[in-house]
Amino acid sequence: MELTEKTLDSRRVFDGKLLHLDVDTIALPDGHQSIREVVRHPGGVCVLPLHADGTVSVVRQLRYPYQEVVTELPAGKLEPGEDPFDAIRRELSEETGYTAGEWHDMGLFYPTPGYTDERLHLYFARGLTAGAIHPDEDEFIETDRVPLGDLLDQVMDGSLKDGKTFALILKVQRFLELD
Repeated sequence: MELTEKTLDSRRVFDGKLLHLDVDTIALPDGHQSIREVVRHPGGVCVLPLHADGTVSVVRQLRYPYQEVVTELPAGKLEPGEDPFDAIRRELSEETGYTAGEWHDMGLFYPTPGYTDERLHLYFARGLTAGAIHPDEDEFIETDRVPLGDLLDQVMDGSLKDGKTFALILKVQRFLELD
């Protein structure tokens, strides 16, 4: 079965600081036309920093759309042309103060493929060295260290709700089981 769609026309209807919204007219595989609304996003990075004692550095911050403080792994958006590995080292340092001596690329994650082209690059870091936290000026976060097992329990009981965070926790858990 043919599943490709062909873009016939694309119109930018919103051009924001972070996000852009395009409305595309497309040809469906059966020849009919339809509309796709696509949120354009620069992409991002996320890391699970595992300490020697089995705890993980997490951040908590208010996520405005939900009006809720959310527990997340350190993460951030890519700057134009930025290498994802450079970005994740920057984000880990900014949000937690840590640098890492060991890195593992854990792959790519599509957080919501139905309406955005956002791609998140996932990493696992060990061999952590403490430093000073230096978040962005508009970033208000709390940092904490939580045992990896507790984070797994929170994924399973639904109290940890951030998709990139629980995807990476599960990937790292499996990686450690096979390591």
